[in-house]
Amino acid sequence: MTDDRPRYGEYASPEEQRARAGLPPLPPQGAAGPAGQDAATGLPGSAGHPSPASPGHPSSWSVPPDDPAAPARTGRGADRVLTLALLALGLLNVLSSIPGFLDLATTMDRTLEILGLPGEFTSYAAARLWGAIATVVLLGGYAATVWLALRRLRARRLAWWVPLAGFAVTMVLVSVCLSMPMFGDPAFLQGLGAPSAG
Repeated sequence: MTDDRPRYGEYASPEEQRARAGLPPLPPQGAAGPAGQDAATGLPGSAGHPSPASPGHPSSWSVPPDDPAAPARTGRGADRVLTLALLALGLLNVLSSIPGFLDLATTMDRTLEILGLPGEFTSYAAARLWGAIATVVLLGGYAATVWLALRRLRARRLAWWVPLAGFAVTMVLVSVCLSMPMFGDPAFLQGLGAPSAG
């Protein structure tokens, strides 16, 4: 018993067969192809078999060597390194600032000496309160900066500016906290209102 049914692709035109195989379309009839091109298939080589150097050969279907995404990957790598370096510097700043904030009265005494103002800092209760608030603001600002920077890095978006912006915003808020006990202290107010010596 013979099977007279058509086989898969038997009635498909050469153009349909090439399209299904992922090959480029045939050149129009009568168009002269490159040297060495098979007239029946439009591909280089003989008997319809493309040579490894031809565009129709599977070995030529790989990603081209001059990948346009390569410069973007390099830029993302530099952005990642810069962002992580800035976050590390921010961590050092946070760790070195916390002891001074927790002992704000001593820090204010030193500030009076550095500014050459007479008197001694005496607003100890305000210094304890605002020093603790400044510490919380500093830690919260750094944590938010790290979270935003890492989120942008995971999304493959530029993130180097996040640590700089986070530092600026956090330092403004911390400076406000530190100015509260400073401008509430009689020694600071008297020293700032007195004429400078010399």
